Amino acid sequence: MKQGKNLNSAFRFSLITLALLLSFSSFVFAQEAEQPAEGAAESETTPAVQGGDPAAGKALFNANCAACHKLYNRATGPALFEVTERRDREWLYLWIKNNRALIDAGDPEALEVYNEYNQTPMNLFPQLSNADIDDILAYTDTPKPEAVTPAAGSAGASQGGGGVSTTIILGILAVVLVMLVAVLFLVNNTLRKFAVAQGVELPVQEKRKPIYKSFVENQFLVLVSVIILLLGGAYFAYGWMMQVGVDQGYEPIQPIHYSHRIHAGENQIECKYCHSSARTSKHSGIPSLNVCMNCHKSISEVADNTSEFTSVTDDYSKEFYDKEIQKLYKATGWDPATQSYTGETQAVEWVRIHNLPDFAYFNHSQHVSVAGVQCQTCHGPVEEMEVMYQFAPLTMGWCINCHRETNVKIDGNPYYEKIHEELSKKYGVEQLTVAQMGGLECGKCHY
Repeated sequence: MKQGKNLNSAFRFSLITLALLLSFSSFVFAQEAEQPAEGAAESETTPAVQGGDPAAGKALFNANCAACHKLYNRATGPALFEVTERRDREWLYLWIKNNRALIDAGDPEALEVYNEYNQTPMNLFPQLSNADIDDILAYTDTPKPEAVTPAAGSAGASQGGGGVSTTIILGILAVVLVMLVAVLFLVNNTLRKFAVAQGVELPVQEKRKPIYKSFVENQFLVLVSVIILLLGGAYFAYGWMMQVGVDQGYEPIQPIHYSHRIHAGENQIECKYCHSSARTSKHSGIPSLNVCMNCHKSISEVADNTSEFTSVTDDYSKEFYDKEIQKLYKATGWDPATQSYTGETQAVEWVRIHNLPDFAYFNHSQHVSVAGVQCQTCHGPVEEMEVMYQFAPLTMGWCINCHRETNVKIDGNPYYEKIHEELSKKYGVEQLTVAQMGGLECGKCHY
């Protein structure tokens, strides 16, 4: 009984110590979590810009100016950051409202800008009042936010906000746990020696026959186990061999990162705008870089709030996307400073994702234009994919199941009307599936 009391005391001591340490660490973690929030609240200040409302100016700028102008880089028109320091405000009123009148009047500044930008006409904005223009100019005077790069030696301070480092606390907990294990081992060893010295007999466990020997001696269990192993091995071997050539989930890294989530999801660009040949061709086609440049001549960087709607990982930041756009410019030979092509282009070696065997025939136009199948049916929720991957298995069984479950679309398709009417009477149904229309014939896909 004395031995049991000592062991219980040791366990109670260790558990109480561990509980106190966990309580202390939770308190410190809570303090650390509160400190950055307070600091963030103090740092959220918006610089005031005189001469207008920058917030209202940003909305007006995006609605009227963003198609041709950027704040800090040249686009179709000049960069507008600190334009009020380069041009007189009264002149800007006249230029924005009716620049054509200034050019026709021979204004030297107007002609200088007009000739510098290849005599590209600027839109007229007579609907904007001087107050609206003041708001826009206030927004253009907003300094460019600088990226915050923490110093190498301040990692612990930034995490802890001046408190105790998490690494130190975890180290202390690890040391204490090791000490507790050592104490328990010493206490157990001491109590055993004390029991032997007092003549107390310690219980000795009887040795049992090893379980593997009992198993080997039972022939029925051995036979059943062998049969189960053979059947299980055959099942898994068959399943593995059936996956040969199936690349579902294939997600290669492309030479230029393209986010379907941003383009098809956030910006709601239709799939067939880039993959236009899917309407009329067997293949959906790889979009040429000219299609990309239709937009990216004017979009040299993503929006400032890109990190707010990025929900994949921290690796996809605004700086990351901006670098990928620069790769596009390098491949097409586009110089954003002069807004012209240099003629020095580079081939982009895209990695193909979806690839059917040569003996299988698939026509995109038949499915997209005739059947009206949505791209997401086969390619999955592309509008949610940061990195494109193969969503469906693209196996023969997968295609056959689709043909068995999908009704033929006959609305606005007179080619199928007569066939649909005759076959509907034959099968006694109102809607024919693709399989009933002959979609399971071998020659449809293999010829």
